[in-house]
Amino acid sequence: MTGEQKRHIQEMRLQGLSYTKIANSLGLPVSTVKSHCWRNNLPIYNASKDTENNDDKEHCKQCGRRLEQTPKSKPKSFCNDLCRHAWWSAHRDRLNRKAIYHMSCAHCGKPFDSYGNKTRKYCCHTCYIADRFGKEARQ
Repeated sequence: MTGEQKRHIQEMRLQGLSYTKIANSLGLPVSTVKSHCWRNNLPIYNASKDTENNDDKEHCKQCGRRLEQTPKSKPKSFCNDLCRHAWWSAHRDRLNRKAIYHMSCAHCGKPFDSYGNKTRKYCCHTCYIADRFGKEARQ
């Protein structure tokens, strides 16, 4: 496979074309295109999948693989944990963090945000140790 063909595969894959369509247009075997895409981590890109209201529950949000949905259970969005972690790492702006508490440190008085723990008292471990054992905090 030439460098030009590799570039075309990447462009076509990012446009959302399937392995078969890419292989037919370039005159390559489907398995060659598929293995190149997998080795170079070229998931199918579809602009409609990248929107906030993703209604496509038939394919993995990260890699585009077809999902097997279990009847009478919550629909899957990812094929495995690796895809789930990769997608959320790349889309941190979509996290819906409702449990953010604004607090002030019991030792130094500095304001801090606590996520998911409304009983937290200290901004850091150093302040906890200083307040608990009477040592001056090193900040």
